[in-house]
Amino acid sequence: MTPIEIGLISVVAIVFLIYSGVYIPIALGMVSFVSIWLMRDNFTLALNLLKIAVGDSAMEYSFATIPLFTFMGLIVSKAGLGRDIYEVMTMRFRKVKGGIGMATVGANAVFAAVTGSSIASASVFTKVSVPQMMAQEYNKSFAVGVVAGSSVLGMIIPPSAMLIIYSFVSEQSVGDMFLAGVIPGILLAIAYVGAIWFMGRFTPNFVGGRIVEDTEWMTKREVASKTLPTLLLITIVLGGIYTGWMTAVEAGATGALVALIIAIVRRSMSLKGFWEALLETGHITAAILFLITAASIYSRMLGLAGLPNQLQDILAGNSASFWTIMLLYVLLMLFLGTLLDTASIILIVVPLFLPMIEAMDLSLIWFGIITVVGAEIGLLTPPLGISCFVIKSTIDDDRISLKDVFMGALPFALVMLIVLFILIEFPILSLALI
Repeated sequence: MTPIEIGLISVVAIVFLIYSGVYIPIALGMVSFVSIWLMRDNFTLALNLLKIAVGDSAMEYSFATIPLFTFMGLIVSKAGLGRDIYEVMTMRFRKVKGGIGMATVGANAVFAAVTGSSIASASVFTKVSVPQMMAQEYNKSFAVGVVAGSSVLGMIIPPSAMLIIYSFVSEQSVGDMFLAGVIPGILLAIAYVGAIWFMGRFTPNFVGGRIVEDTEWMTKREVASKTLPTLLLITIVLGGIYTGWMTAVEAGATGALVALIIAIVRRSMSLKGFWEALLETGHITAAILFLITAASIYSRMLGLAGLPNQLQDILAGNSASFWTIMLLYVLLMLFLGTLLDTASIILIVVPLFLPMIEAMDLSLIWFGIITVVGAEIGLLTPPLGISCFVIKSTIDDDRISLKDVFMGALPFALVMLIVLFILIEFPILSLALI
């Protein structure tokens, strides 16, 4: 077999193994190692490339962003900042049809800016938001759909684990990727709020709910105590990166320290909780390092097979336009999103398209935002839909089925798709802050 044929078979084999339940890094690393061995008929070469991949991943300075931002997010979650932001947002939107849904989106957007995890957002707001919406007679599909849809903001608004993974795969600056995610994340949050208003106006039965008039307003002091800690963290992390005072690693370290101080001052975390946060940070960091190492050997395998160049030649030979290429890319992302998780999609697809995007003189930072938003739509679509499964497993309500979660998330997946095409048409939205 030719290297091209081996490369094509390897990509199909990786997708099949991951969908069959094989751990992602093992599927990537094992198939890539065997493919290099077969292409060059040289076991020593394959072993040496594996050693290089491990060394390059572990020694990368910017990799320190992962444990630092992960630790910060876990501490913030344990400190109860997500619940505080939600309470303030609920008070502000209480007299609007679908107001609690809008409050959930707003709180998720703010929470995303200090956690960077869709799964954490889905878990927190399922416990906080859904019971309140159900108590106020909201449609059950809408209640869980809002949480599912807005949870994906955690992977777009920085700090984001997916943006970090993309930055390693594409060899881009983590700080630049974070800044690029700010405007698209805010745009998506605004689009969600607009969609909820539209549904409340034109499909009130789908939204349901009743407006609560007798809720007492918080005092300015209460609002400040619930919002200032989170705003302080956001200012330190994103402000430090944007002004150039801190690198992404330094911002992560500072943010983690400030988050820990906030948790201590609020007396919201025990020594046991601190130890659990440390252990979970280690587990997540090790898992992502394993992913990045496997992705590194996979990229080398694709390069040896010549698949990226072959794909570029095919599209160039057919005189494919910019929009044709982007439509194909989005369709591929949507298809894989029904089968694989976001990290798998980024690790498998991005190395195939990067050389072509560079040859077209397009920004790899912009392409990263398009990739993450496109892949995140998969969190809301069956059969995998990780955010939907997290919500169903977290909520303790037999009245809500997995079908209700997926049906409720469908309008928000459509909104994401519309925003995705806006971001493709207007790259400046992703690049304005860089």
